Amino acid sequence: MSSSILLTNATILVPSGEGKDYVHPLRQHSLLIEGNKISQIAPEIIPLASDTQVVDCTGKIISPGFIDTHHHMWQTQLKGRHADQTLLEYMPTGNLQQANYTPEDVYWGQLAGCLEALDAGTTTVVDHAHMNVSPAHSTNGLDATVASGIRSVFCYTPTTKLKAWKPEFVPADDMLGDWVLQQLEDLSRCAPWGDGRVQLGLAFDGFFLPKDAVTGLYQRARKAGIQLITTHYVRGYFSPDILLSHATNLTDSDVEKLTKSKAWISSTPDTELQMGHGNPVCFRPGCSDISSLGIDCHSNNSSDIITQMRLALQSERARRNEAVIAEGKNLRLLDLSVQDAFRLGTIQGARAIHMEDQLGSIEVGKLADLVIFDGRSPGMICAAEQDPVAAIVLHSSIRDIDTVIVDGRIRKLEGRLVPVDIDPVFEGVTVPTQSADWGVVAQELLASRKRIEAAMVKAGANDYEHLMAATQRLALQKLPNHGLMRCPRPFPPQLRALTSAPAFSSRAPRYKRSSSQIQHDETVHIEHPVATFAQLGIGRKTKIFLFAVLGVFGTMETWFWCETIYRWWKGDAKER
Repeated sequence: MSSSILLTNATILVPSGEGKDYVHPLRQHSLLIEGNKISQIAPEIIPLASDTQVVDCTGKIISPGFIDTHHHMWQTQLKGRHADQTLLEYMPTGNLQQANYTPEDVYWGQLAGCLEALDAGTTTVVDHAHMNVSPAHSTNGLDATVASGIRSVFCYTPTTKLKAWKPEFVPADDMLGDWVLQQLEDLSRCAPWGDGRVQLGLAFDGFFLPKDAVTGLYQRARKAGIQLITTHYVRGYFSPDILLSHATNLTDSDVEKLTKSKAWISSTPDTELQMGHGNPVCFRPGCSDISSLGIDCHSNNSSDIITQMRLALQSERARRNEAVIAEGKNLRLLDLSVQDAFRLGTIQGARAIHMEDQLGSIEVGKLADLVIFDGRSPGMICAAEQDPVAAIVLHSSIRDIDTVIVDGRIRKLEGRLVPVDIDPVFEGVTVPTQSADWGVVAQELLASRKRIEAAMVKAGANDYEHLMAATQRLALQKLPNHGLMRCPRPFPPQLRALTSAPAFSSRAPRYKRSSSQIQHDETVHIEHPVATFAQLGIGRKTKIFLFAVLGVFGTMETWFWCETIYRWWKGDAKER
């Protein structure tokens, strides 16, 4: 393999130098990669060595690689299950299904998830890897990540998992078991992997635990050299190495605290807009400079960051435009540009993971993580000449991505993924050494999906109505009894009877509720979850599951998800 790559005659998007993180195009320029870094950008470059790989990029646009700051990469086999689901439905049908994966299933799901991201132009991902059912599950996921060729912060995740699904959910009680902490420390000693491409991070949502337990884990991770901690919820644990997922429904005080602490946010517009999280905050005043973009669940939506740019930009434009229209005025100017969206998926992602000196923009000396678009494709033609950034953000699709380069190595060429070299290095990985193209991966994936579905049937984890009812019995029915909300009880049967579909694949019509039926009750009283649960005296397993299902998406000063459940209940109660 050549140690240098020369990209010639391209339109290269480089920093404009105007202080806004905007980029501008260098037309008819060339770019030289030596090793894993960008060494030259100039109108004309002479190859330094006879074995330099020369790629003609006439008519093409070279963009920084996209950076995805929140993604669960293992979930490939679950694709298509969540298209019409809310967050509450996703939890048992998606999040908790890792219990029905074997370690080998995790390998193929993880590898395919990484390859799907690469195919879409993502060169770096923050992987919230909540599939550590056993040590082998985590090492298989990590091994597959290394083999894929993607750059990753693999965030090892002490995970809520189920031991039994019927007749009731039985959560395991080893979220922070000895083996979990030992594996975290063992992995930290041998990180990074893949010539430095794959680093170790920590993902953790066990904020129901005593404060000293959580801060103790964070301190232990930092002492082990972990530089990024991602979570869905924090309560005073602010620091620059915290990356908060979603952060919807923030108060002004929340924004101020995040900004002062230099913590970061990952917005995932696709899942947030669908599943009931609230509006993405990445363009909210005070948040845009501490925000980045993520995919969240490729089991629910596509893996391309371009789609997240587009959704975030256009949905926020709509919100702002509506405010003008409501005043009876005509809109004259837009106050958000395609450049504002583009920066979220590039340099802002690099800042969120503290690698802005190495990633996120095309500059000499930075790592060679690049995406090359075909500016003459049916989708991008003419737009690429007028405004290359607009061509990418609003006109491109995955098929327009011609080439993807990560760490100086080509991972997609002429529109096709290159084969990956599988050579397991971790204990517990049994996938044989091989060179695997996408056809091989796809075949293994389909076989794995069948195994997982059989495991679901055997465990009773494919019974949708039971999953929802069991989730509510374990979690929701506890809330009114312990003063978290002042509302009637018990929860009505309508909340359980969302569908009769046995395997999540098709859905009966939901109970319809008009907007007038779901009103905010000014008397509802939401205590802070950590403070409240300290006084409840309920079982540890129940607390674990409660917060896994509900607290995960709470904000810092209001437990919004519980309030959402309360409103949902009120809507159903009025139909009884």
